Amino acid sequence: MSPTRTLIKGGHVLTMDPDCGDLPVGDILIEDDRIQAVAPNIDAAAAEIIDARGKLVLPGMVDTHRHMWQTQMRGLCADWTLGDYFRGMRTTIAPAYAPDDVYIGNLVGAFEALNAGVTTIIDFSHCNNTPAHSDAAVQGLADAGIRAIYGYGFYNSAPTNPSFMSADERLADFARVLSGTEFSRGLLRPGAALTEVGGVPWEQTVAEIRTAREHDALIVTHTGCVWGSDLTGKVSELYRGGLLGPDQVHVHCNTLDDDEWRMLAASGCKVSVSPETEMNMGMGRLAISKCLEFGIRPSLSCDIVSLNSGDLFMQARLAIAFQRYVANDALNRAGRMPAMLATKARDAIEWATVNGAIACGLEAEIGTLTPGKQADIIIVGRSDGFGQRPILDPYGTLVFQTTAADVDTVIVAGRIRKAAGRLVDVDLGALLDRAEASAASILAGVPPGRLPVTPAKPRR
Repeated sequence: MSPTRTLIKGGHVLTMDPDCGDLPVGDILIEDDRIQAVAPNIDAAAAEIIDARGKLVLPGMVDTHRHMWQTQMRGLCADWTLGDYFRGMRTTIAPAYAPDDVYIGNLVGAFEALNAGVTTIIDFSHCNNTPAHSDAAVQGLADAGIRAIYGYGFYNSAPTNPSFMSADERLADFARVLSGTEFSRGLLRPGAALTEVGGVPWEQTVAEIRTAREHDALIVTHTGCVWGSDLTGKVSELYRGGLLGPDQVHVHCNTLDDDEWRMLAASGCKVSVSPETEMNMGMGRLAISKCLEFGIRPSLSCDIVSLNSGDLFMQARLAIAFQRYVANDALNRAGRMPAMLATKARDAIEWATVNGAIACGLEAEIGTLTPGKQADIIIVGRSDGFGQRPILDPYGTLVFQTTAADVDTVIVAGRIRKAAGRLVDVDLGALLDRAEASAASILAGVPPGRLPVTPAKPRR
């Protein structure tokens, strides 16, 4: 059988690979699921042509931490603190989710990510109330066609509910889920989302990490985001126990001291920063500077659509703005202005692409437009987009002028998921109707007066 060939023609190609460089006018040849060639001009017989003239072509972005199941709770946490979120979302709303609600959250969330140019995501999935919930989460990701690391969450939202799995049952269910056929098809990879360290007995934390490693699963965990508490702490204990490692993504890390940062760096740990959530929920300063200081490559995440946007361009924009503020604050306070900006727009796109791939352990497969890698590619630029015409600085356009609406084409493993500004193979109106019905059903199951802010009733 001859390979399927697609030729992206005439775009401004930002490979994010220093050896390949950027091509102001370039072509990319895709054969099946791989990038075959990147060059100023490629002639390819019998290839489907995608006209990228006047547009930016770059690697698909990587979101290294998102709670996909919460997608239909959109904006509910707008005025919630992190404590409100733990009480309201994690222990009140999560128990009201049926398996189909988890499926809808993951499916809609994955399409939302694809629509915004995110081709790979770490799904921190901690609404696994029953085995059926776990299966529904995996199926939602698979049906959307996104590349994902499914982070099986060991957290128990309602320990007194006898119909929900116990800690030991979750460890067994984790192994069962990873044996499913969806993990043999290439786009889904195994991950494990730890219960917050310090929130459960130490023996449980050790068991979760060891079980994850027995199955070669990427470990993702909330670290250092609760001030004045051991919850999400104990980095030194993890380090002394040999439990830190390069197979881990530590999310947030706002409260860590320099010794703890040295431990993460020495262990090869990765870090995910969630700018919108962290600044709005009172978690503190973004950890970009600390990552750079200790030689850790920061990655970005949207975290919770129950608060903020699912647009990784927004996270890059906020992250670079905060980083520039931090870098210039002392100078400003001394009554001076900077002569230059140390953090460049390209750096922010690197956080969202290359660094995200490294955090996922997938840098050999994605993150750059390098021949031989998977064809995870996005094309940005709309002829009717104010922020896209003219494009004078491509990285500046991406970071400061681009939204999900400007993403024209999204390709995952050679398969087109968005074309001419519209998602393919999905009835979006019907899907969003299902999301609204799911939200109404979930909230109807929440006891009155249990949420920090009483939500409005969904329209449907």
